[in-house]
Amino acid sequence: MNRTIALEIIEELKRLPKPTRNEVNQIKTRVAKKHCLNQVPRNSEILKYLEQNEQARIQKILSRKPVRVASGVTVVAVMTKPWSCPHGQSCAYCPGGPAKGVPQSYTGLEPAAMRGSQNGYDAYKQVRHRIEQYQSIGHCSDKVELIIMGGTFLSTPREYQEKFVKGCLDAVNGTFSSSLEEAKRLSETGKIRNVGITIETRPDWAKECHVDQMLYLGVTRVEIGVQNVYDDIYEIINRGHTVKDVIESTRIIKDSGLKIVYHMMPGLPGSNFDRDLEGFKKIFSDSDFKPDMLKIYPCLVIEGTKLYEWWKQGKYVPYSTEEAVRLISEIKKIVPEWIRIMRVQRDIPAYLIKKGVNKSNLRELVIDNLRKHGLRCKCIRCREAGHRWLKDGIVPDYNKVEVLVNSYDASRGIEHFISVEDKTNNVLLGYLRLRFPSNEAHRPEIQERKCSLIRELRVCGPVVPVGKRFDEAHQHKGFGKMLLRKAEEISKEHGYDKIIVTSALGTKAYYKRLGYGYDGPYMSKIL
Repeated sequence: MNRTIALEIIEELKRLPKPTRNEVNQIKTRVAKKHCLNQVPRNSEILKYLEQNEQARIQKILSRKPVRVASGVTVVAVMTKPWSCPHGQSCAYCPGGPAKGVPQSYTGLEPAAMRGSQNGYDAYKQVRHRIEQYQSIGHCSDKVELIIMGGTFLSTPREYQEKFVKGCLDAVNGTFSSSLEEAKRLSETGKIRNVGITIETRPDWAKECHVDQMLYLGVTRVEIGVQNVYDDIYEIINRGHTVKDVIESTRIIKDSGLKIVYHMMPGLPGSNFDRDLEGFKKIFSDSDFKPDMLKIYPCLVIEGTKLYEWWKQGKYVPYSTEEAVRLISEIKKIVPEWIRIMRVQRDIPAYLIKKGVNKSNLRELVIDNLRKHGLRCKCIRCREAGHRWLKDGIVPDYNKVEVLVNSYDASRGIEHFISVEDKTNNVLLGYLRLRFPSNEAHRPEIQERKCSLIRELRVCGPVVPVGKRFDEAHQHKGFGKMLLRKAEEISKEHGYDKIIVTSALGTKAYYKRLGYGYDGPYMSKIL
């Protein structure tokens, strides 16, 4: 399809006040017939010719899978090559590992694992190809959040870690750097900005020395495999760490300014419905835990695991889909507003699941179950502006927007969840996590003065390109500055004279404009 035909379709779309997908298809079909085309033009072909000032209104109609960027960033998952688990043995439920030729904890048939294998687990190729895929289906990829998957990343050789992160950043930056330091520096001003790096690790591999390495690599968020909060279950499944490790690593991660995600696995051997629900209540209410985010993965029986043998012997039975829906519904009823439930199931193909949840739409089943009882989840994701618009067609009323503060004790410090919300329509526009750290914070940048930490700042809604402003979007409307001012105000009120931000590489320039300066891996400001 040539440029003239694409522009003709775009011009017809521009005449419609709110084009629907049906109207888009009708216009494409009509233009294709007019020009005797063999096939109807693909949306990705039309998107190539869309001007920047037309993106906000038309791009969202032509884009596929808009939910992938509804939270304000484009997430790119990248898989490391297979490495052995550092505790030397596999957990009872683990389907992967080098012996099977796939990354630890994965089957090798998850979408991210398959992309990794197809690209020879090369970091640059995986990230570059994924960004190009997003662009081809109409997504703005100006703000990329990297998630490094494949097991305990910090247990791999340090040289491998640094080379892998450099490859990821080179792909985002669109250039080959000479070193990790140069790649990080280029990330601050690139056309595509890195707005976060996430790694996976174990609780016993998230102590002070590990966190220092994370910060050097540019990591902003840590996902740790907690799975449950009972030591007897850890023994049964051969987990190789204790609840004490979970509590200690949680505090260290928060006290270093990083965000923390718990991977939770209900339905493990030794547990049951009541015990699992009690475990979630514990991590929501006990100040030793209180993660920022959750990924909930009901335990599944996969062939080739110890769990599979126990199931065949009649010693273990996982949750059915119906039982998992009931449990997660109960969890969503009690989840605090400052937690984001990121996922509720793994991307494992159904045919590999010998027993357990075998429906791929578990989240939707849970939401439907809540609606039947007149309830809805109040976690961050379910209230974010982008998801409220995509799922319910609800937009915020800017005249009703207010700044709210929810303070709570966590990991021997105090957390302040500051949010910008339209409470009337239940829409969350942005949020910030401010921490008054414990007395055990080990980083010198934090110890030198009475210092507060901004661990996260996010404005919700579809991605808006860096330096642009769209009337229908919420990013770049001043909400971030509003949240930042509130955090500084709260810090000063409590006698803090320095504030640190755990900034992503690509957002350092934003904080520099607001008076923050370089401070080790952080950005900071004297109040």
